[in-house]
Amino acid sequence: MKPMKPMKPIRSLFTSSLIVAASLAPLAHAEVIQLRVSVENLAPANSVSFAPLQVGFNNGTFDAFNNGQAAGVAIISIAEGGSGSAWFPAFAAADPGAVLGTVLPSPPGALTPGLTGSAVFSVDTAVNRFFTFATMVVPSNDLFLGNDSPTAFQLFDDAGNFLFNSITQFGRDIWDAGSEAFDPLNAAFVVGGNNDLRTPQNGVVSFNFSELDGFNGLTTAAGYVFDRQFGADSAIYRISFARVPEPGTLALLTLSLGLLGMTRRARQPRV
Repeated sequence: MKPMKPMKPIRSLFTSSLIVAASLAPLAHAEVIQLRVSVENLAPANSVSFAPLQVGFNNGTFDAFNNGQAAGVAIISIAEGGSGSAWFPAFAAADPGAVLGTVLPSPPGALTPGLTGSAVFSVDTAVNRFFTFATMVVPSNDLFLGNDSPTAFQLFDDAGNFLFNSITQFGRDIWDAGSEAFDPLNAAFVVGGNNDLRTPQNGVVSFNFSELDGFNGLTTAAGYVFDRQFGADSAIYRISFARVPEPGTLALLTLSLGLLGMTRRARQPRV
């Protein structure tokens, strides 16, 4: 029987594992990644809620709407119903390579004050560098959040690195599609309202959150009595981005597995 070789010092094992972890950690370059998108309703209790968030990772060509112009059918499907039934087909037609989807609240339904939600998307950071979003603000007839310019939010740089990790929307960022006249009886998310009944307004897209005061004192579909409360500079909505798994978590996992494997090998005698 051959004599046993001495075990390697733990310090050497730790150093070796660090080298392995560093070599396996993801480098900063454009690639297909798993991206978690999270949403938070930051509005005060009993204030605005939001329909599920509709998102698109894209090349910056799809222009959903323009300030001061009449709303098209794509953004109207968001602003008046929150569904995106026309928004998604228009997006896909303009940018066939876009990654499109929905971020649902948890639990599913309206994103009421204090609730969050998330979804994971597979995104090619070299192809789909821009982020576009839209969600209906409720209760309302045709209020929504979304980005006017298709290139307003470039999420990745040329190397695939994040340029920002969150988007915060304020009271002043609420849009009025100008497509449906204000009428609580025809509004979404109001008890007794019929969202299928619409009176055309024939206006243009503009910023407008003060119209929400017309719903103060009305009972919402979630059961609370509405009270706007927030102002132009109040944060009401946040979208956050994170890789799955996060690079730091991956490096720690690699390090732990490396230490475990090397320790086990070092303890096995050679015969």
